[in-house]
Amino acid sequence: MVEVNRRTLLRGAAAVGAGLAAGPFTGFLAPAGAEPVEQRRELLAVPDLRDGQVRLHLPEGFTYRSFHDTEYAVTLDDGTVLPGRHDGMGAFHGSDNSYLLVRNHEVNGPGAAFGPAGTVYDQAARGGTTTVEVTGDGQVLRSYTSISGTQNNCSGGIMPWGAWITCEETVNGPDVGPDFTGVSNAPLTKPHGFIFEVPADGLAEPQPIRSAGRFSHESVAYDPREGILYLTEDNFGFASGFYRYVPPQHPEHGPGVGGPTHQRLADGGRLQMLKVKGQPNANLAAAQPAGATYNVEWVDIDDPAPTFAGPATTTNSDALCYVGNQGRAQGAAWFSRLEGSAYDRGVVYFTATQGGGPAETSVGPIADGFGNGSGQIWAYHTAEKVLRLAYESPGPQTLDFPDNVTVSPRGTLVVCEDNINDNYLRGLTRGGQLFDIALNRLFSKDGVTKRWDDEFAGSTFSPDGRTLFVNIQASRGMTFAIWGDWGRIGV
Repeated sequence: MVEVNRRTLLRGAAAVGAGLAAGPFTGFLAPAGAEPVEQRRELLAVPDLRDGQVRLHLPEGFTYRSFHDTEYAVTLDDGTVLPGRHDGMGAFHGSDNSYLLVRNHEVNGPGAAFGPAGTVYDQAARGGTTTVEVTGDGQVLRSYTSISGTQNNCSGGIMPWGAWITCEETVNGPDVGPDFTGVSNAPLTKPHGFIFEVPADGLAEPQPIRSAGRFSHESVAYDPREGILYLTEDNFGFASGFYRYVPPQHPEHGPGVGGPTHQRLADGGRLQMLKVKGQPNANLAAAQPAGATYNVEWVDIDDPAPTFAGPATTTNSDALCYVGNQGRAQGAAWFSRLEGSAYDRGVVYFTATQGGGPAETSVGPIADGFGNGSGQIWAYHTAEKVLRLAYESPGPQTLDFPDNVTVSPRGTLVVCEDNINDNYLRGLTRGGQLFDIALNRLFSKDGVTKRWDDEFAGSTFSPDGRTLFVNIQASRGMTFAIWGDWGRIGV
């Protein structure tokens, strides 16, 4: 998940590769190696129940309502002025028939924290999360800031005990130089690049889980069978890694105790990075053969939460690579910009937004580290320690820059596109079929300016599976509630 100027920079730096159409992993119903089928389903213009304006095209019979549109000023119940850049999001049970949404705001750059004092980590950082209680048809019941003073809150992940992990996609802090924006980090009062736990029904204690690493976090996925948290890194312009965080109460840290204590993810555990067995520094950003499968192991990161000497001596680029370089020195694999992730029945799915490029141009970090492709979706089978390629886009007309991902109750992957053309919500079935769910047809409030390249983000189903909530991630963000007969369209 990236800001528009950074996304454009990335697109210009990486030529779109044709790639290969790889088959679905063996967890799907189709046999491994089978070619996925693309289905361009007809989508219809549907008026928004909020005001009758058409903002989405959807399958016949589907309905939606938008809310918290920051093209207009929105004030939450705690007096907070709602920031834009709505990003990753999790849905939880609320009271009666309502739902609680914990929603990220990916706001970069120093500035005043937007939330009340008790929610603030760093008074000089502008990101955070807001919590919204809504009905299944998108009517807002209440809303408030749940953490603030963080930065670049990109995606995250739902914890089974009723919490959201929010991720900072940055390593900014007073100890490192400016990031890609060129803005000084001197005003910041604390280091960033961590994950934070936010309860679904209250306020976070604004303290990071430092042992889970200081790097450009994108998303997390928790495996309740193992009690392990899996983490993606979107280290744009450099090699990205796939990590896992083993909490200190996990059996690997001592006999007789497992999982988080007191329904919290404990700090003080071990951060590890994925390595392909027998292939040091495996290049998984390059185009993969159909049904590509790898046995993996995990290497320890000895210094997961560094504090640097200061911006005069530590560049942002050096800080971005510090944690990953420890793993790569031990042979860890690298990917092209890992973004969304989700756990389902023993499998962690995650996207490599620019994965799948020609191998001859995907040979190392920095200049050639983009992968030059239109995107990959990976599946890590946690018990078997096996990584499989679920899907690789053959080109931008099929699937263009997959980003956030969630899993429907039926096991279909719902993928948010993040490109500079038309943006879709796409479905990938357990049979390997790729199809359209929604198309962005937003206009600004002037009724003239197209916003069709504003990306979808934060897709998440209500706990009962009836409503799909999804955001538009832009400075003028908004949230949609979408409902209809999901089974009829294969979701």
